[in-house]
Amino acid sequence: MTSGLARKNADAHRTLSDRYMPGIALFFATLLFTTDIAAQETLRAGGSARGSVAEGDTISYTIDVGADYFVLGEVDQLTVDVVVQILDPEGRQLGRVSDPSRGPAVFTFETNEAGRYRIEIFTDEDEVGDFEISLDRLEAVETDPKDLVDQLMSRYDRDDSPGAAVAVWRDGQTVFSGAYGMASLAYDIPFEVDTRTNIGSTSKQFTAFAIMLQVERGKLSLDDDIRTHIPELPEFDETVTVRHLITHTSGLREFLNLLRMSGRRLDHGDYIDRDELIEIVKRQPALQNAPGAEWNYNNTAFGLAAVIVERTSGQDFHEFMEDNVFGPLGMTRTMVRPTPEHIVEERSVGYTPSGDGFLEIGDLGGAVGAGGIYSTVEDLQTWVENYASPRIGSAEIFEEMMTSYVLTDGEETGYGYGLSVDEQRGLKRVHHGGADVAHRSMLVYYPKIKAGVTVQSNHAGFNSNVAFRLGAAFFDEEMEPEEEEAAAEEGDFDPASYDPEDFNEMVGRYALDNTPTFILKFTREDGTLYTQATGQSRAEIVPTSDSTFSLIVVEASLTFHRNNDGEVDGVTLNQNGQQQHATRLEEGEAEAWEPTTDDLVTFEGRYFSEEIETFYTATVQEESLVMRQRRLGVTNLTPGEEDAFTSNGGMRFLFERDRNGQVIGFYLSNGRTRDVRFERVR
Repeated sequence: MTSGLARKNADAHRTLSDRYMPGIALFFATLLFTTDIAAQETLRAGGSARGSVAEGDTISYTIDVGADYFVLGEVDQLTVDVVVQILDPEGRQLGRVSDPSRGPAVFTFETNEAGRYRIEIFTDEDEVGDFEISLDRLEAVETDPKDLVDQLMSRYDRDDSPGAAVAVWRDGQTVFSGAYGMASLAYDIPFEVDTRTNIGSTSKQFTAFAIMLQVERGKLSLDDDIRTHIPELPEFDETVTVRHLITHTSGLREFLNLLRMSGRRLDHGDYIDRDELIEIVKRQPALQNAPGAEWNYNNTAFGLAAVIVERTSGQDFHEFMEDNVFGPLGMTRTMVRPTPEHIVEERSVGYTPSGDGFLEIGDLGGAVGAGGIYSTVEDLQTWVENYASPRIGSAEIFEEMMTSYVLTDGEETGYGYGLSVDEQRGLKRVHHGGADVAHRSMLVYYPKIKAGVTVQSNHAGFNSNVAFRLGAAFFDEEMEPEEEEAAAEEGDFDPASYDPEDFNEMVGRYALDNTPTFILKFTREDGTLYTQATGQSRAEIVPTSDSTFSLIVVEASLTFHRNNDGEVDGVTLNQNGQQQHATRLEEGEAEAWEPTTDDLVTFEGRYFSEEIETFYTATVQEESLVMRQRRLGVTNLTPGEEDAFTSNGGMRFLFERDRNGQVIGFYLSNGRTRDVRFERVR
């Protein structure tokens, strides 16, 4: 149980023994073009340079490096807040770092091709300020999986950074275990592999398992109406069952998104009581979808599932889990935190970067059932090993939990009971990530080989999907060859041979199914292909097959789909472990609406939602419509289809008119929560 700060390498130490966020954020990295680039200076490994920069300047440094190299550096912002931008040899953006405003801004990237890479530094401050840039690591990407973990975690392996922990196991044996960085920056406590950490939505599998234990004990049925156990819930037109709760198919409002609409600042620790979940459902006028017909990630549902466990067991949820799961399995470092006020001994503190350095961020309230569990990478290994050789629960429980749910239209969701189910290079993969306000987590299990990976961090910027890459590194021989290699071997696809004119049949506009006013536009200019999302900059894409493409500036990919007639009619965006489908719009359909200032004035007014007891005020400022909410402040609205607008934060406002054409209200949606009605009051 060592920290990466102290563990620099005995192999003996290596063998020591996861979207719980308010909404799904869909975004593309914005390209930032700068001018007036100063003379370029070459950086070398271990070297450093000092510089000064003011608004309008761009200071540029270059690195000559081969393909498949790992680069780690930092810019110490001595007296100025800077933005650090990484460009590849073709001038394409690889990364961008813009916080915190003082102290070190750490950057890492990997090279796909040999050449000259550029690091650009600029600022928005109007006074000249000083910085120092250093290049700490310039080395080939590690091929040994254990060394690769250390390399990828090196950006967190500092005494001034939140930390992370990683564990890899197979057949009951720990293959790798390590920790990096700090659990507490205030008290200089390093992150250890046994540091208790908020695992966010990775908790959902525990809630589903608790439900299944109660089913096995005859205390309830998955086909029970949820009102059987929570009778104070309203009776909707269709029955919501317990099974609908743990498969994200209930049609209930998602409470975190809903409370954000009401002005609750979850990112600033606003209080949420568990009882609010029931009150939210009681005020919901109708289901958002027929139960079982649509998969919509839902924290409300899992919170209610925890209530059902309590009412069928006679125990508080945290007590039930300790007595029936954690204790019997020997998970001594795992607990349910009933509220953000409860003490968790020897825990990591969550941090997020800001203009003032790292800020401590508290846990979300009302999280029990949907999140709220503190655990360690070692305890999660113990937990998942119970899947393969059950000591608590039956093999049938885990088989059912790891089976993809089938919607009423026959489509699989890729989600079982509290677990995502898919494949990684031909090998079945079961996993779930977690993200409280600042903590991050991922648990990955490969049932065929009884192996897995867990990662945790108290850094809000940590990408927990690194667990998938580590799974491929450690278990490469158990997986099919990389797609690119397999395609090359079979001669199926050579990116260099792709004819850009073939992209013409993909060119067009596609509306996200869950947010129809959010449009993905695809265009071609000679041999260059582009995509552009509503309100965002255009980004270049490159082919990876005849129907799949990758974005240049962000880790995301696109898959185009054809109908039975062979026509392209949709596209799926794959990003951050999420998949979102968009349907192609016919030419002329939902064309961009360009309202005049007089048009915008008709929407001005004050609006009130009875459901969430919240006011919004719409006004026209500088020829644009803006929306104000007391706690959320002002947001600019971008017009989409007629009478519909999208905010910078992804909220959709669809205005309603009466028979005389007068605006009388709007319906507000933000992904997981849809069509909350606001009535115009003046």
